[in-house]
Amino acid sequence: MDDHQTATRHSPEATVAETAPIHDDDHTIQDEPNQGVTKTLTSVYSNYLLNILASSSSNFIGKLSFLSRRTRALSYFSIFRRRRACLPLPLPSYSPESSLVVKEASGVYDVLEDIIEHVLINLHNVRKHLHFWQCRAEGSDSRKLYFMMFERGPMAFIDGTVKLLRQCMTEGPTSMHRVSQSASVYMSERLAVLTELRRALATFLAEVYMEVDKCGEALVKDPEKSFPSLLITLNGFFSNLEASIGHLHAARQTDSSVDGSYSFPLVFETLPEVNQEGSQWTGCEIKDAINLVNKNLQKLDSYISDIVAKHQKPKKVTQYWVRYTCGAVGLSVCSMWLIKHSRLVGSPDIDNWIREAKESTVSFFSDHVEQPLLSIRDELFDTFRKRHKGVMEVEEVQLTAKSLHRMLMAFTEQTKGQKVPENASEQELLEIVMNRYEKELMHPIQNLLSGELARGLLIQVQKLKLDIETAMLELDQILKANEINFAVLAALPAFFLSLLLLMVVRAWFKRDTKAEGKGRIARRQRRLLLVEVEKRIMQYQTFIDQGLEKESQCMFGLMLCSLDRLFHAVQGHAEATGEWQCLKQDILDLGKPGIQTTYKLVVTSRMERVYECLLPSLKQQ
Repeated sequence: MDDHQTATRHSPEATVAETAPIHDDDHTIQDEPNQGVTKTLTSVYSNYLLNILASSSSNFIGKLSFLSRRTRALSYFSIFRRRRACLPLPLPSYSPESSLVVKEASGVYDVLEDIIEHVLINLHNVRKHLHFWQCRAEGSDSRKLYFMMFERGPMAFIDGTVKLLRQCMTEGPTSMHRVSQSASVYMSERLAVLTELRRALATFLAEVYMEVDKCGEALVKDPEKSFPSLLITLNGFFSNLEASIGHLHAARQTDSSVDGSYSFPLVFETLPEVNQEGSQWTGCEIKDAINLVNKNLQKLDSYISDIVAKHQKPKKVTQYWVRYTCGAVGLSVCSMWLIKHSRLVGSPDIDNWIREAKESTVSFFSDHVEQPLLSIRDELFDTFRKRHKGVMEVEEVQLTAKSLHRMLMAFTEQTKGQKVPENASEQELLEIVMNRYEKELMHPIQNLLSGELARGLLIQVQKLKLDIETAMLELDQILKANEINFAVLAALPAFFLSLLLLMVVRAWFKRDTKAEGKGRIARRQRRLLLVEVEKRIMQYQTFIDQGLEKESQCMFGLMLCSLDRLFHAVQGHAEATGEWQCLKQDILDLGKPGIQTTYKLVVTSRMERVYECLLPSLKQQ
């Protein structure tokens, strides 16, 4: 059948001709020609248009769902790829010059780095969600109940509240235990899937990394010859990965708490047998094989993103929806209150408050910043020269002291009848005066008129005056000296506000919440990453000694994931201190499968003792 006949058969007119009623009676045809033809055309065209719309809409929806999954998978990858550097390949004499030669020759490094990078990114994504569910699963029953009620969104809160009330009415106190068990099942289901996914990805990463390490010399010397065999091996690794995580598509239980269903199974494309048999591949065959690897990586990203999206931790908005709701209600109430006191309703309250706040700010700045600083400046640079006259001056005190000394000298010379030495101390003269005063008190009335009793009293009054003036002078000097302290105390509120603002700016600048930051918390996280690497190295050696090949490969892949995180966390700090070349080589040595475990443990011990970015902070030493 040619194209013309095919088009004719499927055309609406042909369909009309085939489905139109045929009568033998010509009279019947002539009596009702319009009615039959109209009904037939209407039904045919309506069915035809509905079929077209149904097929196009289904195809469009399918394409949209695929593109959304693809965009979700690749957008995360593109963002992550721009943001971080991947762990280098375990090739001998790895340098930018040698890698450039190999890239220009066959593009081997591009394919291998893409595989490592894709798997590491997916591992980091799975690890993030797995860590969240592990923390929730290890919590107490009350913490699990709080999560089930308040951290899964408003709809889950309503459904959980209704179910809890029903169970409390029917079962009594045991309903809380039932809710805790359901929370454990809810978390364990996600933990099981994510753990299996991490195990499969870690094993695949270890297989690829070990194979690259095994073929490293051949890849550097003759990449064109060794690359086809490596592609065949990678094809087998993809098949193993498909077998290890492909069952997740069918392992979902009917009563599962995971929303939705898996959209598609994971099926990788394999190399054609004609390419696997030849020892020397042409350029087109190598290019086709590389494209096939890229397609498999895209399928892996889409499949992993689809599974992780169904088992991921709740988003921040979902976890803290109660806080956000309260904040939104509070903001609404505050907005209504502001509108009530604004110009929109003719109220001058907000304008008055703004003016008062402005005046208060200016007054605070003048009283606690400007004036104290000016006072401190005057105290530091002008000392006491520009001060007002105090209560007591030094000259007055000296004048009183000289007058008392002369009075003591004159009294002593008159009572003893001899000249007193000029170097006699004031204490000695006062002893003479007090001894004479005691004798005069034996006959106070007689000596008050004819003796020296009155002069002794006046000398003591002069002494008391001198003591009071000396005390007042010292007090005045103390007050003057403490004026700078009073000025500092007045400036303390502004100082504390400035210190608080400086601490906020410092915390934002250092970004101390992640391992890439500059503060003590980031330094501690980098050291914990090194401890995690050391722990996985020991576990890997333990599985090797026990002969557990699969478990050892999985642990080696997890160690590479930890090394990649450490590699990215220390790169910026080590480049700033000039330690990056040595530290990078140590990290690469930790990832090489052929190096003994004892040497790797020595390397980890040296790293935490030598490199500045991994040293403990000064406050911890």
